[in-house]
Amino acid sequence: MSNNRREFLKLTGLAGIGLAGTGLLGGCATAAVQTGTDQAQKQAGRSHTQQFNMSGYRAPKLDKVRVGYIGLGMRGPGAVMRMNRIEGVEIKGLCDLVPEKVQAVQKKLADSSTNHNPTSYAGSEDAWKKMCERDDIDLIYIATPWDTHTPMALYAMEQGKHVAVEVPAALTIEECWQLVETSERTKKHCMMLENCCYDFFEMLTLNMARQGYFGEIIHGEGAYIHQLLDLNFSKKGYENMWRLKENMTRNGNLYPTHGLGPICQIMNINRGDAMDYLVSVSTDDFQMYEEAKRLAAKDSFFTPYVQDTYRGNMNTTTIRTKKGKTMMIQHDVTTPRPYSRIHLVSGTKGIARKWPEKKIATGHNGWLKPEEFKAVEEQYTPEIIKKLGEMAKKIGGHGGMDFLMEWRLIDCLRNGLPLDQDVYDAASWTAVGLLSEWSVANRSNSIDVPDFTAGAWQKNAPVDISLQGAGTTNVRI
Repeated sequence: MSNNRREFLKLTGLAGIGLAGTGLLGGCATAAVQTGTDQAQKQAGRSHTQQFNMSGYRAPKLDKVRVGYIGLGMRGPGAVMRMNRIEGVEIKGLCDLVPEKVQAVQKKLADSSTNHNPTSYAGSEDAWKKMCERDDIDLIYIATPWDTHTPMALYAMEQGKHVAVEVPAALTIEECWQLVETSERTKKHCMMLENCCYDFFEMLTLNMARQGYFGEIIHGEGAYIHQLLDLNFSKKGYENMWRLKENMTRNGNLYPTHGLGPICQIMNINRGDAMDYLVSVSTDDFQMYEEAKRLAAKDSFFTPYVQDTYRGNMNTTTIRTKKGKTMMIQHDVTTPRPYSRIHLVSGTKGIARKWPEKKIATGHNGWLKPEEFKAVEEQYTPEIIKKLGEMAKKIGGHGGMDFLMEWRLIDCLRNGLPLDQDVYDAASWTAVGLLSEWSVANRSNSIDVPDFTAGAWQKNAPVDISLQGAGTTNVRI
């Protein structure tokens, strides 16, 4: 974690386990926010000499992938139990700050009648380090609060482990660079767990783009529009209200990657094209401050959260690529809009969109008729969906996309294949949210997106979602 980040957390009262008193975000914190955005601009302009190209890297095959999990709150337990269904996996360690959470997952594994016998790590803020230091673990799976993602990923790679880390991968541009440099130096994969890249329609449109259905891709749109107001203010939601605190201290697109990741893969970002610069604009906050006031009037627990520093309810970020194409990414987790990631792909020959309905068109006259859509879907459904789609739906995880992501990760590691998402994707997709904060703080001026590949994007091969040389990993039904 950078010195600026540490200072920012100290100033805002977020470095410890709770919020200390009222008046949480005064003038010092405001200064820290400005320091953070200025540092983002400085780090965005940094040059980099690539030590080793992790794009397309084939790590040595692992017949058995031995996994350790850090974080067993909201996302972790489901990930453990899905991985439990994948053959060629051995779950070696389970770690959480709260011992009861580890015990609960241990019981679920024992009840599943599998042969896993993981060691428990709990009760200490550094317990996860002991698990990373073991020499019989290949992959560390991180599902913890955002501010711990980079420190844990860096330590795990330094200990010789591949890393799968929940989104976003970092909280500063400096941390993004640290992930890139460490992955290149250690030759360990650092994959951000962007599950939406494995949703069925997103994979369908990726395969269609690969086969030229849309022609030259000109524009893409994505979003995270998901009403989380109640959950962010729930005492039983995020541990120690950590996600609400993020919303109190940052203004921009806090969670860009669900909409951005699939569009970047379709537009060959970091693999034939690269993001050049972005601009970002946020509305004012019309809901979170009001909700904090409403709750504090009935419960003093919420008094420290009555601050007028909440991020804007809607953020819109526009990105231009090196090859003159554009992306639009939105973030809204407060208004009562129906859930949407938009997922719109627009090219010279066709267009597809996912919300509010899955639609495809090849001309100005209108969308394909249902029978035409079905025929296109059958023709372009990728092999991985044909092989595992129905099984993934049954096993679950956001409709099956979580399981597809985890199966694909394990299958690539076992077959020594490049991962669908590498550390450059983790860094650049994450950076969009961080740079949006600078743009919002500077009247929506443009800011360059760092080239984490050091120019290698010009020759890196596009993501290959075929099962050539893959698909050998079985699943326990």
